Amino acid sequence: EEEQEQILNIITSLSYKDGTRPPMRTIEGQVVQDADRLDAIGAIGIARTFQFAGRFGEPMHVPGLTPRKPGDRTGETSALNHFEEKLFRLKDLMNTKTAHHLAEERHRYMEEFVARFKEEWEGVTGGTGEF
Repeated sequence: EEEQEQILNIITSLSYKDGTRPPMRTIEGQVVQDADRLDAIGAIGIARTFQFAGRFGEPMHVPGLTPRKPGDRTGETSALNHFEEKLFRLKDLMNTKTAHHLAEERHRYMEEFVARFKEEWEGVTGGTGEF
């Protein structure tokens, strides 16, 4: 019963939920949560973000559209805004030293990607923002 309770606690506490979840109480929970968060950032996280946006009809980028506030699931967004709304926050929420180390590099990669994306977007649109 104790193991079942621990597993259920990990499952119910795992998700991001705007970064407001209480910290995991066990090392097992911390490792699972870190793995979940690491999976959401870096190259794979970038791919998943654009795949999700495409699946649900969200645009890649809307110049001037500000990121949604935490908890807002109804406001207009874009794939690029998801980085500000969630992905850039995950680095600071890692539980273990190993995850912090891995997250630093993945975070830098995402920052470089977003900067490059915006540069190319401006070049392609001629500064109009319209694709």
